[in-house]
Amino acid sequence: MRDFSQNHDWLSINTATIRKQSGIEVPLDRIIDQCAKRGIRAISPWRDQVAAVGLDKIAKQLKAHGIGLSGYCRGGFFPAPDAPGLKAALDDNRRAIDEAKTLEAPCLVLVVGALPGALDGKAAYKDITRARNEVRDGIAASLDYAREVGMPLAIEPLHPMQAADRACINTLEHALDICDELDADKSGMLGVALDIYHVWWDPKLQQQIARAGRERLLAYHVCDWLTPTRDLLSDRGMMGDGVVELKKIRGWVEEAGFAGFSEVEIFSNLDWSQRSGDETLDVCIARHKQAV
Repeated sequence: MRDFSQNHDWLSINTATIRKQSGIEVPLDRIIDQCAKRGIRAISPWRDQVAAVGLDKIAKQLKAHGIGLSGYCRGGFFPAPDAPGLKAALDDNRRAIDEAKTLEAPCLVLVVGALPGALDGKAAYKDITRARNEVRDGIAASLDYAREVGMPLAIEPLHPMQAADRACINTLEHALDICDELDADKSGMLGVALDIYHVWWDPKLQQQIARAGRERLLAYHVCDWLTPTRDLLSDRGMMGDGVVELKKIRGWVEEAGFAGFSEVEIFSNLDWSQRSGDETLDVCIARHKQAV
């Protein structure tokens, strides 16, 4: 297992972690400058943040600072109540793939979607099997284009608490089953983004990480699970503040062949988003050395 204690060479910052600083939304170009100042070598930005500043401007800024990406957030949300909606989702994912390519991301992360409309409290239908079939078909169609341009897709299984509204793929095993169906030869074009917050509880986690192997492990996200959790979406913990055995899981991931960045992704409206970005980044660096 790699020794992270001496430096933060393998730390990446998902920009959701510091998109709000002292309770105020901060633009992506400022976030990139803050990361560059601390010698952080990679980030994972969100599409809306990129669009707000401008794709070309962000691409140039990243190159000027020598900062790469550990992933690009996000594609997915494939299910829809009708054919035009399904087509619109595919069109949007095609645009996301193109953006990821422009930014030279190693993968596009897919939060696959679930019951359409449920995120707004009004599900268009309740058939989760239908949603999963639409997800499978959407990934298959997007993979065809991703292969053309050379942009790997990373399915992110989300905790079962989000099965209705954000992602109906909820275990690493389910994500890998789809990978094996659509990419049987393990081409490197379809894999998983393993987010500790969503999978740490899974009794099959070690087994499925080994099954994934180097070819399928495309991204690795870290934070911690707080007890008690005050908000299931936006009360993630800083590494070392919760109950997840982070070093043990990273050991499994690296034993399986993963040698990329540990990407800190913390949604924390009640805590870290209320602090300064400088404080949050400095603590991320310290905890990357100590706890990850």
